Amino acid sequence: MRQVVLDTETTGLDPKTGHRIIEIGCVELVNRKLTGRHYHQYINPQREVDDGAIEVHGITNEFLQDKPVFSQVADEFMTFCEGAELVIHNAPFDVGFIDWELKLLGSPRWKSVAAHCSVLDTLALAREKHPGQKNNLDALCKRYFVDNSQRDLHGALLDAEILADVYLMMTGGQTDLALAQGGDSRSEEGGQNEQRDTSPGAIYRLSADRAPLSVRQASTAELEAHREMLELLEKSAGKHFW
Repeated sequence: MRQVVLDTETTGLDPKTGHRIIEIGCVELVNRKLTGRHYHQYINPQREVDDGAIEVHGITNEFLQDKPVFSQVADEFMTFCEGAELVIHNAPFDVGFIDWELKLLGSPRWKSVAAHCSVLDTLALAREKHPGQKNNLDALCKRYFVDNSQRDLHGALLDAEILADVYLMMTGGQTDLALAQGGDSRSEEGGQNEQRDTSPGAIYRLSADRAPLSVRQASTAELEAHREMLELLEKSAGKHFW
């Protein structure tokens, strides 16, 4: 299964009032493993960036002046994403902006995100798993012990990398319990993985070379024992203490 973890930065909050994408960051997962492939691009929005947006991501109008416009990068970006499941935090925001850019582009090939990709919204997933709690990316990093200390400002590629770690942890991708400890770690085969960077500001990354999670099915005997236990519990209704 191929997934692309994606984030964007924009000039403001609403594409329908003329706001545009100024940065796209993507990292690739295949069968829940980071492949090392990524897509990253700054984009000239052909308009001013709102002051409030600059406070969030720090990307200035001057910086964007010599960057390509969306029409110049659309084919490369959409080709990178095509056929994948997009993993996005608060997906309606990013997808709305991408769809607006594609509408402005008027390409006969690239109609909309939904025409070329499926989408998984990690914000909706987090709200389902942690109802009533904060589920922004910073809160999820804290909850799943993902280091986001370099995230003073939002940045599309950095946020996509962090979200990839959070998503894998949130959906059962944890393979090493010593997340906050330094030193070497050992693989399931007993081999030594590369030295983990424990310097201040370093971001812990799940290894792209780690073995995929094994799926163990219950045996026939285990299923039969489970059925017998359920029958016993049903017969004892009203007599148990849980």
